[in-house]
Amino acid sequence: MSISGRVLIVDDDVAVRGMLHEYLTEHGYEVAQAESGNGMREAIARRVPDVVLLDVNLPGEDGLSLARWLRQHHSLGIIMVTAAGDVVDRVVGLEVGADDYIAKPFDPRELRARLKSVLRRCQAREPAAAPAAGGRRVAVGHCLLDLDAHRLLDREGREVELTTMEFELLQIFVERPNQVLSRDQLLTLTRNREWEPFDRSIDIRIARLRRKIEPEPGRPQVIRTMRGSGYMFVPLPA
Repeated sequence: MSISGRVLIVDDDVAVRGMLHEYLTEHGYEVAQAESGNGMREAIARRVPDVVLLDVNLPGEDGLSLARWLRQHHSLGIIMVTAAGDVVDRVVGLEVGADDYIAKPFDPRELRARLKSVLRRCQAREPAAAPAAGGRRVAVGHCLLDLDAHRLLDREGREVELTTMEFELLQIFVERPNQVLSRDQLLTLTRNREWEPFDRSIDIRIARLRRKIEPEPGRPQVIRTMRGSGYMFVPLPA
């Protein structure tokens, strides 16, 4: 059986780890486990996974702090596991750069579907040796979005860190300039799954994108809020 992807489960509940290890292994994933932040770092030092399944409520160093550390040091997928109905943890998890979340208790089949989605998006993080000559680059604020290399570059040509969903959002916007897109449309285009009626993930991601691309993030001109309608990407004059 070919390997579907490498997953690191970080959870202090041995029963949950065992259940997920068995289920994901049966479906072709290479699975490692850790019960704490130190264990997570040790596992990553041995082999970097494609996706980390990260419980929020870990003892000691919690999952949100670990998600922030992961996003600063590695380019991989992060799925946060939260307590049922805990909206605050979900929102904060998205703010620190998680790609998705799932609430306990969950159906392993739903987890696998989200895992497959994040793995597909994480292909965007595969490092490119060099941008192809004549690659598709689009100005977004004071940055350049390289659509072929899946990278965002600042004025000096330095790469600006993006999560996979942030890249997808920018790609959706630049392919639809001066077009109003509702939150529903953006969620459908990026996640391709069912979403919750009060999902704030789009607003959070756009706020983070504005801090990266807008000349004046407090007065956004590139990704504009269209009150009551959604958002619109407006290319700045050359």
